[in-house]
Amino acid sequence: MNWQTDSKSSSIRRGFTAAIGGALLVSMVAAPAIVRAQVIDTVMASVDGHPITSHDVQAYSAANGITLPPPGDPRAQAATRSVLKGLIAQKMLDRESDKYLDKVQDSQIDAQIQQIEQKNNITDQQFRDQLAANRLKYSEFRQHIRQQMAQMAMLQDEVRSKMVVSDAEVEAYYKAHPDEFQVTKERLALAQILIAVPPNAKPEQIAAAKAKAEEVRKKAVKGDDFAQLAAQYSDDDSKTKGGELGYFGPGEVLPQIDAAVENLKPGQISEVVRSDSGFHILKVEAHDHPGLAPLNEQTKAFIRDKLTTEASKARFQSWVENDLVKQHHIETFN
Repeated sequence: MNWQTDSKSSSIRRGFTAAIGGALLVSMVAAPAIVRAQVIDTVMASVDGHPITSHDVQAYSAANGITLPPPGDPRAQAATRSVLKGLIAQKMLDRESDKYLDKVQDSQIDAQIQQIEQKNNITDQQFRDQLAANRLKYSEFRQHIRQQMAQMAMLQDEVRSKMVVSDAEVEAYYKAHPDEFQVTKERLALAQILIAVPPNAKPEQIAAAKAKAEEVRKKAVKGDDFAQLAAQYSDDDSKTKGGELGYFGPGEVLPQIDAAVENLKPGQISEVVRSDSGFHILKVEAHDHPGLAPLNEQTKAFIRDKLTTEASKARFQSWVENDLVKQHHIETFN
């Protein structure tokens, strides 16, 4: 049973290895490689007067892992049209998300890059060197992150924020799908605040990070809202979700994390725990035993997120095909 164990955080999970900005690097280097191909470049469509060429279609296919049939293949025309449709939608989304670019703060981009560096245990200079090895400028990488964040903000405003899942819908789903909530082993739902320590940190940096972690822990123990503390102080991706990491069974987290939380009851806060990532403050959100998982806040959040995601897919499709196409001038050419 793993419906709630797939945490996005890597800082406490045992045996995690991250690839440096992999998706970003692939998406940024794939297109130029295709553009260098020696084929006739023809205009296939335009969005608001901006042309989409056959090179663009090939680059989009490569970046998305799509292999187009060769010319002359009976499937080629339909496959190319399908890819072109997706690329037109992407161009519309890009133009819409441009409206959000100014809302992305430099500090947000800095934090995103710092998280990549921390997860891969590399310095900022090592990160820049890896970009250079892939023939990418640091400024280009930052702009790519800005564009991604702008698109995420756009989708939040236009899609997810419009999806409202009621408590009644959550309860109905829970009752209708009991098999999805069977717990096969004891597990804990954890939330964390991570005060990161950079690679090759000096002793004074480590001491400062530990002191900060101790101060934040005091606030949590005193009763300050843990989710708000995570949003304010944590250096982990989970800060956007109040520090929630999901469920973990025995042996699924670092040994020092396991030891720090094994005797805690729901609602209790751990001591400050050291790892290669920095200093952790853990909170036990729930403690489930084998059987049917209770309809607690963690289960409700899981169901709500699942239903929201499913509804968002339909909303997104409708928004692109019915709303965006009316807001943009699209032409296709045979």
